[in-house]
Amino acid sequence: MRSIPEKPETESENAELLRDLARFRYNLRRFLRFSEEAARTEGITPQQHQLMLGVAGFGESGHATISELAEFLQERNNSVVGLVERAAQSGLVRRENAAADRRQVIVSLTAKGRGILLHLSRLHYEEVQRVQTGFLARHGSDRSAQGEQEMQGKSSGTGAVARTARRSA
Repeated sequence: MRSIPEKPETESENAELLRDLARFRYNLRRFLRFSEEAARTEGITPQQHQLMLGVAGFGESGHATISELAEFLQERNNSVVGLVERAAQSGLVRRENAAADRRQVIVSLTAKGRGILLHLSRLHYEEVQRVQTGFLARHGSDRSAQGEQEMQGKSSGTGAVARTARRSA
């Protein structure tokens, strides 16, 4: 990967910078769409998936506080409280008051939530392995024919969850 000059000097460098950023955003959005579809396929919302990932993986303890989850999700505490409540009602997470400070809520995964999260995590890991080289792929001669088609809208990218799910089954 080339280094990006602090301030592009020429129109050509400006155009190259814009293409690189557009390609990165395109591939990022495709991955996020994959993630959203995978979560829905498992019968949960994309937000519940992100919540469970934050509970299991953001800290080192395997559980998280509302404040920690708000930071992980980049949301306000009151929004996270509602998300945790809905996830608890669906049997994905468990909430308990902390022993030291009863005002603090500790969120952990249930067995059901852990099973769904592990399955989704395997699918996501495979997808990351598949697409990681495209995130900052160079434009021009080394761009793949598939990437060229995708950027031009000839390949919708739909069905990626089903393809990945079949490979992992």
